[in-house]
Amino acid sequence: MTGSTSMRLLIVDDDPSVQEIYRRSFETDGGTTGAPAEAFRGSRTGKWPIPAFDCTFHDQGLDAIQAVEAALGEGRPYPVAFIDVRMPPGIDGKETARRIRTIDPDIHLVIVTGYSDVSPAEIIEVAGPPDKLFYLAKPFEAAEVVQTAIALGKRWDVDRELADVRADLARHIALLEQQAAALAANEQRAIHVASHDALTDAPNRLAFQHALNERVRRLGPVAVAMVDLDRFKLVNDTLGHLAGDEMIRAVCAILQQAVPQNALVARLGGDEFGLLFDTVAPEAALMACERIVAACDVSLRVMGDPVHGSVSAGVMVSHETGVRDPVDLMRRADLALNEAKRSGRNAARLFDESLDEGIRLRRQIESNLSQAIARDELSMLFQPIVATDTFEVVGFEALLRWHAVAVGPISPAAFIPIAEESNLIHELGDWVLARSLAVLKDWPGQYVSVNFSPRQFRRHNFVGYVMEQVQRANVAPSRLQIEITETAIFDDAERAADTMYRLRQMGFRIALDDFGTGYSSLYNIRKFALDSLKIDRSFIDGMMRERESVAIVHSIIHLGQALGLGVIAEGVETDGQVAMLRAAGASHLQGYLFAVPITAEHAAALAKSGITGVYAAVPSTVAESGATG
Repeated sequence: MTGSTSMRLLIVDDDPSVQEIYRRSFETDGGTTGAPAEAFRGSRTGKWPIPAFDCTFHDQGLDAIQAVEAALGEGRPYPVAFIDVRMPPGIDGKETARRIRTIDPDIHLVIVTGYSDVSPAEIIEVAGPPDKLFYLAKPFEAAEVVQTAIALGKRWDVDRELADVRADLARHIALLEQQAAALAANEQRAIHVASHDALTDAPNRLAFQHALNERVRRLGPVAVAMVDLDRFKLVNDTLGHLAGDEMIRAVCAILQQAVPQNALVARLGGDEFGLLFDTVAPEAALMACERIVAACDVSLRVMGDPVHGSVSAGVMVSHETGVRDPVDLMRRADLALNEAKRSGRNAARLFDESLDEGIRLRRQIESNLSQAIARDELSMLFQPIVATDTFEVVGFEALLRWHAVAVGPISPAAFIPIAEESNLIHELGDWVLARSLAVLKDWPGQYVSVNFSPRQFRRHNFVGYVMEQVQRANVAPSRLQIEITETAIFDDAERAADTMYRLRQMGFRIALDDFGTGYSSLYNIRKFALDSLKIDRSFIDGMMRERESVAIVHSIIHLGQALGLGVIAEGVETDGQVAMLRAAGASHLQGYLFAVPITAEHAAALAKSGITGVYAAVPSTVAESGATG
């Protein structure tokens, strides 16, 4: 760029006299005297300061081309070049202009000629663009050549400034484009984060619901499946949450491999996954879910520890003429999942309408159960436990009954599981324990056996809670037998063993209820502080028909004897069962043969007599018929 006081000019002409004219034209002493000053005196163009001209003269085109290259290399390019068209010998002005333009696209070229044998079009074609190519006819006036040099030099300055502005603008545009790209990438990441699970990177509940909303708008059956990890809480409680997270990731990977083609696998939260896939029929969808369940039934190593993984699944299929509401589809799939878990886990279940009716009934039961105590709809019955050798009454099992005003009697098998799934089990359990302990004052020495659910048994400070209740009732701990199921102790065996040990240390009796129906290890039973095993009624009932039941009963009795435990046989209803159980060595019997569940008043009378007579001393008219609980 030229300064305000200096301008470099390249002059190419083979005529020494013409070069002399150029010299005189561009002579100046700083812009105040000399030919340029005279040329601009009184001119409007003179509003620009007259620079000092730094002229380079060459009489051959090749020399001029080298000068342009050198000037660019030094960072001092020529703003303007005056080029004569005819310069024999060597290349002419047209070729000189072409080569200079190739070297320096920004230079302004002034073609100076006294002949008309080269047209402007020819020059533009090789040395354009037109806005950087000008013409000056010989002979020329000093003012003319000076004005041209100053104007083009100024324009060259402006062009450079404009180029800098454009370059700066281009940099800003590039920066803005980078920022826009970064924003777009951030937006995509934000959308991904909002729609994907952080632990597994699978789609989350929001993405699953969106995909389901889109899918139900199209024709064709679609399957919605809900999948839960089986006994996942046990992994979290025993190995820690990091292990639980690792197991969720491992199962998610298995699901993504096992689902049908183009299926969506989403983590809905916790250990629950949602599956969405096309299907041809409900049976095909169920088969797909069964394959998924089978694929997840594997042994895993989670943070170095061996863990057996399994899942349960429930699936709902929507047809064009059936349910298409996404929320209802998920709800029904969830009902099928609950049924799979209730039926033993590690299974897949297809939704049917009976499940929906069942959930409505469950909600009705739960709603009424919450008011049952206040409405005085609950009552207690007691079934005697007798010694096998003398038939002496040694204790009573406490059984809860509910007679709802609105619907009538409701089986414990129906309402106890519902209470167990909510906090109602604690309220019911407190009521049952208080009533059971209260009747002991009317018994001469027998114990009362109270069932505690797994949720009650895992209650915080369970030992302190039970001890407080017996002290409040002024009852010796030895007169309370705590009945618990295998599920209650084997879901968290170490904690259960500690709880049972402390209960035994305080004098409580402990019985393992429904023994043989769960998944306990006979070898591990010895780790627990037990008083007795209760053989489930299903084995007693099958003794007269099935050799397997006889073998199981004998095994349990022999195990109890080997461990120094009492063995109570439940559900005894025939003389033949009594004979077989006495021969096998069962220590105690319980069942309808001796007495149906009876009221507290009749239990007190039977306790005081101490013996059931031949088998049953209490007439059935004073007891409530039905299951013994």
